[in-house]
Amino acid sequence: MAKKVPVQFTLNGEERAEFVESGATLLKALRERHGDTSPKGGCHQGTCGACSVMVDGDLVLSCLTLAETCEGRDVSTAAGLSQDGVMHPLQRAFLDGFAAQCGFCTPGMLMAAKALLDENPNPSREDVVEAISGNICRCTGYEPIIQAVLSAARANSHVAA
Repeated sequence: MAKKVPVQFTLNGEERAEFVESGATLLKALRERHGDTSPKGGCHQGTCGACSVMVDGDLVLSCLTLAETCEGRDVSTAAGLSQDGVMHPLQRAFLDGFAAQCGFCTPGMLMAAKALLDENPNPSREDVVEAISGNICRCTGYEPIIQAVLSAARANSHVAA
């Protein structure tokens, strides 16, 4: 039987505390213990990006991150992007730009795009391509996703101006 360890962290702005099995992944904890199914378990090897979340503002692969290493940290997932029923500009741009077909990669793509725009609000196309390069999509061919991220960036800069 695996040893259980206490972990306290913030998930999308809400304090969470639990005991997790030592060695359990953040992906498993989020999906099975907290009901946040937005991070997807794709490859479980850190190569598809479907499980991408942000920890203290840094993009991480939740399938390779141990839940117990999130003690005292701030975890953000795609489920936390919308606020009070209003979509985040990235979510709106993905929807408007038909950038989410089957939707499996979408949460990871959104988190990769959010990490980019948080650091660089006016990215070039090449910046977007680099930012999402760790995420695999088998439906869209990437171009709608790239255009959606650029559209969200333009919308944000328009609002900020």
